[in-house]
Amino acid sequence: MRLDDITILVTGSNRGIGRAIVEALAEHPVRVLAGMRETGEFEQLGQSAHSHSQVRPVRLDLSSAESIEDSLAGLGAERQQIDVLVNNAGEFTAGQFEHQDLAAIYAMVQSNLTGLMHLTHALLPPMLARGSGKIVNQASIAGYLFVPGISSYAATKAGVVGFTECLARELEGTGVGVLELVTGGVDTDMLAVARAELNRNYGEQTDSWVQYQPREWAAKVVRAIADDEDVVGPGGAAALAKLATRAPRWVLNAASSRAFSRTG
Repeated sequence: MRLDDITILVTGSNRGIGRAIVEALAEHPVRVLAGMRETGEFEQLGQSAHSHSQVRPVRLDLSSAESIEDSLAGLGAERQQIDVLVNNAGEFTAGQFEHQDLAAIYAMVQSNLTGLMHLTHALLPPMLARGSGKIVNQASIAGYLFVPGISSYAATKAGVVGFTECLARELEGTGVGVLELVTGGVDTDMLAVARAELNRNYGEQTDSWVQYQPREWAAKVVRAIADDEDVVGPGGAAALAKLATRAPRWVLNAASSRAFSRTG
């Protein structure tokens, strides 16, 4: 796909990976709609970015079906003109499942999975009518590597993996592509939260997690969009961890029992 004179919507653009993806896209002559709950959070980037693109923050709240529909209505005619949808927004909660906050679980499922599907359902038909476009879904190594402490988060990301792979096969031959982002450790606020929540069960082992810088990962994502790739993998130790999921179940069971400790 040529990154030239097209419109790209990126959700969760106010920070972390989403912000980095917008910055990477800004190096190309495209129109970027930077979706976020509060558009004021993006003003500084819009003023300071040295870009070839048009970057405009737009309100996009995935917290409920109603808020998504309101956000889509706010896009006006641009809703029909989006060529690439980058479903990046997401939330995280972790720890022993019985201790996880139920409201946080509901919010995470809505943002990570249901909201992603709702937005795709809304923006896919115009792409199909034009015979071109791309859906980019933020999955995770957690969608493959089922380790203790991330049960609810892994469930949402496994859902994204299943949805993405099914959709890619459905859309074969339509001109609309699907790209799955199997994100590993990226140095963001969300990863910091993950470490803090998992330290109780994994101790200082989380300090050894390999991290990409957001800009480095975003560059890989933008190249994959341009090159019409189907999957972007994490590389490094995270790639080896993903390969481990193909091993017999007892292998991961043994590794988890050594690393994870129930503390109450």
